[in-house]
Amino acid sequence: MAFESLTDKLQNVFKKLKGKGRLTEADVKTALKEVKMALLEADVNFKVVKQFTKSVQEKAIGQDVMNGLNPGQMVIKIVNDELVSLMGSETTELPVKQGMDITVLMMVGLQGAGKTTTVAKLAGKLKSKGKRPLLVACDVYRPAAITQLQVNGEKQGVEVFSMGDKQNPVDIAKAAIEHAKSNQQNVVLIDTAGRLHIDEDMMQELENIKANVNVDATVLVVDAMTGQDAVNVAQNFSDKVGIDGVILTKMDGDTRGGAALSIKAVTGKPIFYVGMGEKLSDLEQFYPERMASRILGMGDVMSLIEKVEASVDQEQAQEMQKKLKKMDFDFNDYLTSMEQMNKMGGISSILNMLPGMGGKMKDIEGMIDEKAMDRTKSIILSMTPQERSNPNILNVSRKNRIARGAGVDITEVNRLVKQFEQSKKMMKQMPGLTGGKMNMGKRGGFKLPF
Repeated sequence: MAFESLTDKLQNVFKKLKGKGRLTEADVKTALKEVKMALLEADVNFKVVKQFTKSVQEKAIGQDVMNGLNPGQMVIKIVNDELVSLMGSETTELPVKQGMDITVLMMVGLQGAGKTTTVAKLAGKLKSKGKRPLLVACDVYRPAAITQLQVNGEKQGVEVFSMGDKQNPVDIAKAAIEHAKSNQQNVVLIDTAGRLHIDEDMMQELENIKANVNVDATVLVVDAMTGQDAVNVAQNFSDKVGIDGVILTKMDGDTRGGAALSIKAVTGKPIFYVGMGEKLSDLEQFYPERMASRILGMGDVMSLIEKVEASVDQEQAQEMQKKLKKMDFDFNDYLTSMEQMNKMGGISSILNMLPGMGGKMKDIEGMIDEKAMDRTKSIILSMTPQERSNPNILNVSRKNRIARGAGVDITEVNRLVKQFEQSKKMMKQMPGLTGGKMNMGKRGGFKLPF
């Protein structure tokens, strides 16, 4: 996960600060040297790091901090505030018009950044907000680019406008807007061609589209795993074509995260969204304050709440709560819980948003056996509806048949049944776990799906 190494290093620095009852100027300077090295190793732009540490130092070496009751905690707060400021302070929304007025978004980027997939992800996100998007296939050069967009568009339930790979992209874009007007579609997303590197032909084509079509926003898609190269690409596109904001892809990968911390400071352009996985649903709005919280190992509870609210069927959740209170849940409920957890990105994704988990994720991920979870699902799916609803009827003969159907040893079936029975016993002993609501700040309560 992005920032994992940076989070570990910063937490070690802050642990030393919090261990001191009183801070001296030398303590702060020593800590900030370590912070500086951690940021540089995370591939944050050197000039950005220099300005960041200077700003933190000026605020940290003040009478209010040095003489405060908890100076270490106050320094951490200053670092958090400066990280938020560095990434843009406030969340920036895409400039999408209200009502049926058409918004034209031109998506640009280098080949390999995941632009075409991101365009489809964004279309799905806009559709969920009540918009009627139209995807436009203007990449007439890369083999299978149009097919890829059509496949992803179909998965998202969004129409793809294409005129094949023999037409001029400018003509395709103009025709697509007329098509959107005729079909009451109010967001047009133009998937432009990418290149392996920035060249004059590419930039000229983008300029031609902008000259002939009223583009409301040019959105650059960049690969976060390329580190400082992502910042350089953003700067080049900003200088030559003009961009309004950025979407960072592959933030779930083994990236040091420097691009997220540098792009706003270097280009002055905000980050709209971040790609957090390969699924078409894995696109998250970028919140600077939440990202700063993740980087400092303080979790991201608000994003977790939103994931739960978006992924969990409220009626199912209420029904589950009733069953839990009566101790009447079965393997059907077990299966539903697993499916809902998968919708939220799996256990790793959920744990990564919890406070204090940042530095422990490598150890925890090593203990999570995703294949074992798949086998569990296969075992449950190999049961008859009657067996899922009434686990008590699972005798040796039935278990053998289930094991054969799932392609596992009977010991795995026995283990699952035993775990299920132990879960029911544990919940009987702790009725407070089935009380229903978890109060999460101002958003009110929500019910967990498991």
